[in-house]
Amino acid sequence: MMINYNHTVFVFLLLSLGIFKLGSCSENNVTVKCIKSEREALVRFKEGVGSPAKLSSWVGEDCCQWKGVECDNESGHVTKLNLSNPAGRPRHFDYATTNRNLPCTVCSDVLAVSSPYARSSAKSARLLGDVNSSFSGDVNASLSGEITRYLGNLSNLTHLDLGGNYNLSTKNLDWVSSLSSLEYLYMGGVKINPTKADWLHAINMLPSLRELSLYSCELKHLPSSLTFLNLTSLRVLDLSYNKFNTSIDLSYNPFNTSIPQWLFNLTRLKNLDLTFSNQRGKIPDSFGRLESLKYLYLGGNHFYGSIPASIGNLSSLKELDLSYNEMNGTIPESFGQLSMLVKLYLLENSWEGVITEAQLMNLTSLEEFVLTTNNKSQPLVFNVKDDWRPPFKLKILHLESCRIGPKFPMWLQVQSELTNVILKNVEINGTIPEEWFSMISSNLTHLDLSNNRIEGNLPHQLVFPNVTKLFLQSNLFSGPIPPNISDLMPSLQYLDLSENRLYGKIPLSISKIKYLNILVLRRNNLSGELPHQWNESQKGLRVVDISYNNICGKIPSSMGFLGNLSILVLSNNNLSGEIPSSLQNCSIVSMDFGGNRLSGNLPSWIESDIFMLRLRSNLFSGTIPRKWCNLHKLRILDLAQNNLFGGIPNCLNNFTAMVDHNISGYKPIENYTEKASIMRKGREMEYDRTLSLVTCIDLSGNNLTGRIPFEITSLTRLDTLNLSMNHLFGNIPKNIGDLQLLETLDFSNNKLFGPIPESMSSLTFLVHLNLSFNNLTGRIPSGDQLQTINDATMYKGNPLLCGPPLLTKCPGDETSDDPTITDAEDKPNGDDYERIWFYASIGLGFVVGFWSVCGTILLKKSWRHRYFRFCDDIKDRIALLITLRVVHLKRKFGLEKN
Repeated sequence: MMINYNHTVFVFLLLSLGIFKLGSCSENNVTVKCIKSEREALVRFKEGVGSPAKLSSWVGEDCCQWKGVECDNESGHVTKLNLSNPAGRPRHFDYATTNRNLPCTVCSDVLAVSSPYARSSAKSARLLGDVNSSFSGDVNASLSGEITRYLGNLSNLTHLDLGGNYNLSTKNLDWVSSLSSLEYLYMGGVKINPTKADWLHAINMLPSLRELSLYSCELKHLPSSLTFLNLTSLRVLDLSYNKFNTSIDLSYNPFNTSIPQWLFNLTRLKNLDLTFSNQRGKIPDSFGRLESLKYLYLGGNHFYGSIPASIGNLSSLKELDLSYNEMNGTIPESFGQLSMLVKLYLLENSWEGVITEAQLMNLTSLEEFVLTTNNKSQPLVFNVKDDWRPPFKLKILHLESCRIGPKFPMWLQVQSELTNVILKNVEINGTIPEEWFSMISSNLTHLDLSNNRIEGNLPHQLVFPNVTKLFLQSNLFSGPIPPNISDLMPSLQYLDLSENRLYGKIPLSISKIKYLNILVLRRNNLSGELPHQWNESQKGLRVVDISYNNICGKIPSSMGFLGNLSILVLSNNNLSGEIPSSLQNCSIVSMDFGGNRLSGNLPSWIESDIFMLRLRSNLFSGTIPRKWCNLHKLRILDLAQNNLFGGIPNCLNNFTAMVDHNISGYKPIENYTEKASIMRKGREMEYDRTLSLVTCIDLSGNNLTGRIPFEITSLTRLDTLNLSMNHLFGNIPKNIGDLQLLETLDFSNNKLFGPIPESMSSLTFLVHLNLSFNNLTGRIPSGDQLQTINDATMYKGNPLLCGPPLLTKCPGDETSDDPTITDAEDKPNGDDYERIWFYASIGLGFVVGFWSVCGTILLKKSWRHRYFRFCDDIKDRIALLITLRVVHLKRKFGLEKN
């Protein structure tokens, strides 16, 4: 029988299609007794899987009455066995509801979907190391244990479905070869012993097999050859989510890939899924032989190069997924021959070259077109004529990091049935035609035009009743936000207008958008006050980011009604007043109010789930609340440049997230990337995607007093510690060297005294150190890392410090400026080996020098004559000088006597 497939994992919900009946054959008023040997085989199978509750109906003599068992009405033979776990199967999942940056909290759902776009999302979530754990399914409905070989006694079985049972295993598939009538075999999720390399040979004994699904079975070996190919009826082959590591000698593999040659002999194959199966090499031309293919999924592998020109032979192809590979070539013109293609997924590769009308001209059935590239040096370019009209009517269009600009292309302006549009970083300049907005407004649910240079005002008249996601960040939009935005876009869930040139007030109607989840208005020129009418109906709002604007006034206490608010970023505005205590009713994990004029005491009610607390550059006063010692998940504490006084709490060792990297309160939120400026390495640095890796304490620029608590040295994950510009006194903790990951350390402008601890020389990651303007004394420690930041200014203002890199010498150091020759015996650390080499070098030098001159004179006659002649001349000159000197003295004495 033929089946209509609507999804991409090739595992079909057989119950909904009517292929399996959970009832027995007695439903047709026919009483059938099952074959005794087959009943015994099922009993043995039940014993192997531990008699779970799912098999509680397996009692009595007539196995045809058991749940999941179906028998032939005439012969009584068991023909169908459906013990699948539907909850563990990959499910249909619409593109419109997926997102490439899903947080880890929903990754199990990502891996369970059937859209290739969503399945590829799993890779970006970095959970592919253990796919099986994500397809967990319903434990109560899942079988566990081992499949016994007795199941092979059901020789008349045509349908066997054990899919979705991730706790089920089998030592081998030898028993399958006995099921000669089998047409449909679904064992996705069942662990097949990976040490066995002959699993395919057992499958190859099934000439009637039409559909085979072995996704996520922990298979590691894909046989490169078969003596004969018996799978002539095979239509569906699903080997996705396995870990094939077959090593093939390329000299015997004409395809230069790990895809075996026998696969291309399955010329009747309609569905092929090798997603995340560790394939590598170039995509072979031989795919063109599979002319019956309708669904081809090769995503999540290591393919590279161009798409082969033979792709044009697949005239029946409806869906193609090459996402998340290493493709770094071109898309051939033969692509334009795929007139039946409906869905095309080419995400996350490094495409290059040019797309013209040739690749698109005959794609009359195309509805979903998804292409993104990582090639920054030579990005893919769309080069089609201005008057070209495509033959397709797209519903989903996602183009990213390629070039379709500079003008908004005409071929897009005629696409009137779009529901999802992502044109991100595609070099579009100028304005977007309002006529296009008007044409697609009623169907549109997702619009992303971010990272372009689009100008103009936001549409103030058009109604987008179904839009749930609107991303226009990083453009040149200007003007005000529509004051009636809640009426224009009542279904909005995600709104990001950040990094534009918007001005005016934030509309009060924003607080009326019932389903709003994320609101990001960062880096605009917005003014006025924050909306004051937040209410409990907006229970889904999790992110409010209105940083880097000109917002004034107070933080409204009504924001406390937003119980699920997780991230509140209001930094770099002109906000004043105190932080309202009503915010303690929210679920805040990140609070950034830096760069305002907020005052009052620090809020002691901050909850322990907070990850980042950034209140720098405000007017806060009072002391640091001791209750904050319970902030176990805190990794960024920035209170710099306020008016705080008192001591630093000595319970900082309770910040366990700064000790154990496994503790983190930071969970990325879908469709939002938080940004924050952190003072590190002596300068202000903005972090976004790596913000979760920062571990920082900055209390600089306050009036703090007392000693530096030694407990701070237990925060072994700390990378930035800045206590500068306070009134701290006492010694630097001796075990400061325990902070092995420290990159920035600043204790400058305090009243610290005593020596610099020797342990500081063990800070091997340190790149910025400032101890200036204290009262430190003694010798500066030396060490490999300290010598790399050998800057005397970091010790400036400590007159009693000595030693390099300062010019001040320590007591006992050599003070003479005259050069001296120090013998090895005089060196404090000299040893016998140094003395031996010293004297040996002197002797060797004498011997070499003596014999190089004298030896030459002895061996060469001409040199010897010249040498003696030179000696005679010298002797005569000396004699003459002596005679003249004697005569001179005689004359002198003679004159004196006279």
